Amino acid sequence: MRLRNVTGSREMIAESRFVVQEPAAQRGKWNAVFGNDHPIHIEIGMGKGRFMMELAASNPDINYIGIEKYSTVLLRAVQKMEAQELSNLRLIRMDAEEICEVFDKGEVSRIYLNFSDPWPKDRHAKRRLPSRQFLGRYHEILAADGRIEFKTDNADLFDFALEEIAPAGWKTEAVTRDLHHDENMFVGNIMTEYEEKFSSIGNPIYKYIIYRE
Repeated sequence: MRLRNVTGSREMIAESRFVVQEPAAQRGKWNAVFGNDHPIHIEIGMGKGRFMMELAASNPDINYIGIEKYSTVLLRAVQKMEAQELSNLRLIRMDAEEICEVFDKGEVSRIYLNFSDPWPKDRHAKRRLPSRQFLGRYHEILAADGRIEFKTDNADLFDFALEEIAPAGWKTEAVTRDLHHDENMFVGNIMTEYEEKFSSIGNPIYKYIIYRE
């Protein structure tokens, strides 16, 4: 997907009070950022922010942090936050590879991966967010009873993600290859912009929830 550059997007993000400008400085201190000891949930690759904003609005006793690499995309989330401020949601512009520099061991209770870049070439497999390399990073920051939720419409990426679970030392709690027709897993589902688009044209949505013992 080509991203249309928005002139001045980095500057606007740098000035936003909703974006944490030096996230590594908050490692181990995220509860102080929010001023409470509520659980912390993060979304890696949050896009335009619909998913995170709906979660935050529905769950005031959970702190949410949306992570997005691209300034042009994150700016859309910032603009939404300006229209609907949520005290339990903060945003970060960063590359997911730096995740362990930003969150301390066990600091995160849940991680959401929604419609991640499939990086289709084999040589780029380790860049895929559900890869064993990233699962290793998530293990470093996730609480002992934490969970990862992954959704995609890409069958090849989902197959890859399932194959990575066991070698990375994780276990499956729930899996579906048709989320919107799964009575159990669809309960409470919040759609992302991509999910709404893909499901509206009949694409099945794949999802798993995994954990470590």
